Amino acid sequence: MRAILIFTLAVVMGGLFIVSFASSTNAGEKIGVIVVDMQGDFTTWKKGSLAVNDTDGAFVAKVEKTTVMLKEKGYPIFATQDWHPADHVSFFSNHEGKKPFEAIQLDGGRTQVLWPPHCVQNTKNAEILLDNDLFIAIVKKGKDKRYDSYSGFQDDGGAKTEMNTILKEKGVKEVIVYGIATDYCVKATAIDAADAGYKVTVVEGLSKGVAPDTTAKALDEMKAKGIILVKELE
Repeated sequence: MRAILIFTLAVVMGGLFIVSFASSTNAGEKIGVIVVDMQGDFTTWKKGSLAVNDTDGAFVAKVEKTTVMLKEKGYPIFATQDWHPADHVSFFSNHEGKKPFEAIQLDGGRTQVLWPPHCVQNTKNAEILLDNDLFIAIVKKGKDKRYDSYSGFQDDGGAKTEMNTILKEKGVKEVIVYGIATDYCVKATAIDAADAGYKVTVVEGLSKGVAPDTTAKALDEMKAKGIILVKELE
């Protein structure tokens, strides 16, 4: 049976949109969900080293509740997980005299933003905060110390993760994307999904951005790629 996802858009106060949907029994054959980097180091709830504003316990609980609902409706759920070695190129502490959030030029002319050390492999705050049993697969990224990896599909050096292969194996043709952070890993994952031929929906209400200006720019970039932006899922 061909999967069906029916979107109903309703204008609510403030011009926001809420999306409610119904699905066929075999919806999981077509539409997948990618939950991006819901890890302790990105949340204020866990006092993370790279915590994004408004990522408190209530936000994490909201993301988990919606993810559980989607799984119960039959959608296959996937996750991305930042998984950096301690000597990763993106950590300011690995560059003498540099400070967090500075940008440097690497070999080949690549610009690299320097971050506080975060999501170091096998540390507590690198763990995904949602019930890991929700996920068919957890795709680790940023494992190569030489390259940052905002996208769940590939790193900045172009090396592919297994995400696209897994989605295709599961028959997924459309993806719903949300998580942390809207202006970095959510954006990069959504755009790479669109470039790979998937129809993409990003849920703003289940995502948080690092800064208002970069978040607004990211939303514009995603819209320009034909990505559907919605405020919430019901």
